[in-house]
Amino acid sequence: MGDAKPSSGASSSWIQKLQAEWLLLLFATLTIALALLDPQPLAKYQYWLQLPTLAGLMGLLIAIQGIRDSGLVQHAAVAVVARAHSLRSLGLLLVSATALLSMVLTNDVSLFLIVPLTLAIGGISNLPVLRMVVLEALAVNAGSTLSPIGNPQNLLLWQHSSMPFLHFVLAMLPTAAVMFALVATFTWLWLPRDRIELTPDKIDGHVTSNRLGAWSTVALVGMVLLMEYHQAPLGAVLLLVLFALLARSSLARIDWLLLLTFAAIFLGLGHFAELSLVRDALDRLDFSRPLTLYASGILASQLISNVPATVLLLDRTPDAIALAVAVNVGGFGVAIGSLANLIALRLAKQPHGLRMLHLVSIPFLLVCAPLVYLVWLWLG
Repeated sequence: MGDAKPSSGASSSWIQKLQAEWLLLLFATLTIALALLDPQPLAKYQYWLQLPTLAGLMGLLIAIQGIRDSGLVQHAAVAVVARAHSLRSLGLLLVSATALLSMVLTNDVSLFLIVPLTLAIGGISNLPVLRMVVLEALAVNAGSTLSPIGNPQNLLLWQHSSMPFLHFVLAMLPTAAVMFALVATFTWLWLPRDRIELTPDKIDGHVTSNRLGAWSTVALVGMVLLMEYHQAPLGAVLLLVLFALLARSSLARIDWLLLLTFAAIFLGLGHFAELSLVRDALDRLDFSRPLTLYASGILASQLISNVPATVLLLDRTPDAIALAVAVNVGGFGVAIGSLANLIALRLAKQPHGLRMLHLVSIPFLLVCAPLVYLVWLWLG
């Protein structure tokens, strides 16, 4: 009888953990169900798993955890807050920085840098953290739209079309401009007018470890460069070994379940997108019609995320820019529309984050989609 309570407590703890990882459970179930109903060769699963992408995420997680543990993020938070006078101006600064970084460092890298900074700022001030993270998720989708290297779908379409870099940027400029204007306007309207209020007893500008901060920053830069040259697995292994030798405690604090969640998403959605039922339905659509392609790209992004949607529609349309516009707009809406949304929420770990994102991002899509389409047709 005396052993019943600890056992019950342990079971309750596991149930709570599983409830928190509902996204992992959902896509793991989808993956297993599709594997049983529609078995495929091992090579297919290896392709869907996108190991280079997972390796890149792992390397970024390791490097950013080192920077967090060094205290550099907290130090930077104090410096940023000192240069802003109101919550609105601080919000616009963070949103603009997120969008600009996503153009050159890709959408996920910019979130790995900005979200921890936002959390640190929220810890010393009255900044509404969850609102800010949702805005940053919108901003990273808007900013990365402009650049051929801003996100995976743009990189894929740019390489597939063999289009000059500047040509791609100029073609995507109207779409990105409309998106960012909407994000900036919403930031100004949604954040409180209040001045920034600091909590002095929570301010600690002292850097815990200059050495950890320095080589973690070097590791981050190195990881981004290796990802650019398609050597993400090598970078991830090097960082894993480096931190295992020099900062093992940082490895223990990494969100490893995030990697498992993305693996399950890649496998489940990759398999789903290649089902004959899905492909037969697409074969009935006329993608030479702009509105059909635009609506299909957005809807597919809502169902299977914008990167798998790009792969699914890539060979069905000769117009890479039209598809790029559609799948980038499709990054708004439901959280799965862009994996960057899930990264932002997971890094923030704020209560009711998913609900808040949907309350904002779905209406945002409903406003953004027709505006972008009208501007695109007008300028095209």
